[in-house]
Amino acid sequence: MIASIVARFRAHPVATALELGSVCVCVFLFVATVGLLATGPPRGSGEPWLVLVGIGAFFVVFWTALVPLYDRLL
Repeated sequence: MIASIVARFRAHPVATALELGSVCVCVFLFVATVGLLATGPPRGSGEPWLVLVGIGAFFVVFWTALVPLYDRLL
């Protein structure tokens, strides 16, 4: 499994880095959401929730706008 990831990275370094980074972001968003849900409803300004939503929104914009633009420019 690791050898196939290394071979894929050598063949397509940018695409592999984007995919592995995306997996890491998804895992982080899931763990952070569960962690914030465990603390109860937001109190006060709800800054942790706003940060989590901001990271998720940036992730969506990244894959829907920036990655296709990068692909077209190559």
